[in-house]
Amino acid sequence: MSAHQATMLLAGLALIITAARLLGSLVQRLGQPRVVGEILAGVLLGPTVLGTGLSAALLPGDVRPYLAGLAAIGLVLFMFLIGLELDHRVVASVGRKTVSVTVGSIVVPFVLGGLLAFHLADRHAVTHPAVFALFVALAMSVTAFPVLARILTDRGLNRTRLGCLALTCAALDDVIAWTLLAVTVAVAGTGGSGVWRAALLVPYALLMMYLVRPLLQRRLAGRDASRVDTLLIVAGMLLSAGLTEWMGLHYIFGAFLYGVIMPRGTKDQIRQAVRRQIEPVSALLLPVFFVVAGLAVDLRALGSAGLLDLTLILTVAVAGKFAGAFAAARLSGLPARPATALASLMNTRGLTELVILSVGLQLGLIGTGMYSLMVVMAVVTTLMAAPVLWATGYGRRTQQPLPADLPRGAETDDLAVAAAGDNRPMEER
Repeated sequence: MSAHQATMLLAGLALIITAARLLGSLVQRLGQPRVVGEILAGVLLGPTVLGTGLSAALLPGDVRPYLAGLAAIGLVLFMFLIGLELDHRVVASVGRKTVSVTVGSIVVPFVLGGLLAFHLADRHAVTHPAVFALFVALAMSVTAFPVLARILTDRGLNRTRLGCLALTCAALDDVIAWTLLAVTVAVAGTGGSGVWRAALLVPYALLMMYLVRPLLQRRLAGRDASRVDTLLIVAGMLLSAGLTEWMGLHYIFGAFLYGVIMPRGTKDQIRQAVRRQIEPVSALLLPVFFVVAGLAVDLRALGSAGLLDLTLILTVAVAGKFAGAFAAARLSGLPARPATALASLMNTRGLTELVILSVGLQLGLIGTGMYSLMVVMAVVTTLMAAPVLWATGYGRRTQQPLPADLPRGAETDDLAVAAAGDNRPMEER
């Protein structure tokens, strides 16, 4: 790296962090999660607003590979934290409502998204319509668990019956989404060594669960939070991410899996200690990922055909996700008001959508035009959640918190009771 590149890289990082901070604070004052502003900051620094010339002057082409490297590290750390935060009790304590809402919120948008993809394939020069349809269907059906958790916590709903059900459904939705993405990436493989490498994912996951996890447990057994070797954990996380990238299934899966197998320790002390040390670095580098992703968004040549495609995408994304979750919730016995609130929460896509879209763009599953339209959809659907919550009355008044000993993910039939929840802001993810 030359002195000029180093200078531009440091200046670019300063610009990225400042823009993400300002936009994040602005949208937070408007009642939206900070991550929406950070995504918008990335889009605003791209060619859509600044044009190709000014965007390239601020973030030159010879510096962008370094930014992409930092973005990859930030994303690896974030996916590790997502896996680390996955509450194992969620999977163990699912009930009828959780399964119904999760299935409904995935199946309906998945089917509608796949049908729409075949319609859009001709206009977007798609070479493999089936793979394209599978990817678009997946992108339509995801829910952003981290963003949803932030919305619930900011409104004091995270310890209510509604919030508990929403978080459980979103967590299961995320697990299914990452699994489907792995399948999609494997299907998109061109054959040869990529096929047998992808087939290694299942034995690799079993190896991590039944060999690496016990080794980590023995290594960390009896240690208090101050003696956790975070550097060793980070080294293992990076190695796991690299191995899944070598398998052709993207590095995010290895990082996520390593977070899932991490031992929790007594009272989750190990998890909390690791999160406290890694989260600040992730919060610093993740905005770089947003900007690198935003640089690929170009809406300048949208045109009438692009506007029609965007309208169709938004209609299918919103209607499919909302209708699937709402219908399943009502069939499970939820009253209309909490079912509406739950469906609006499940429609939140945010960061999870952006990660999936970036993987699709990187692997050539979608082109730049389709990627740009889908990013707009991710932002719009995330922005919609808060106003619908306010319209249904959730967040404007306090809600009755769950008993302290009720497991996260446990269900009750009465989701419309009122009283106070914890309204402290959630730590940034």
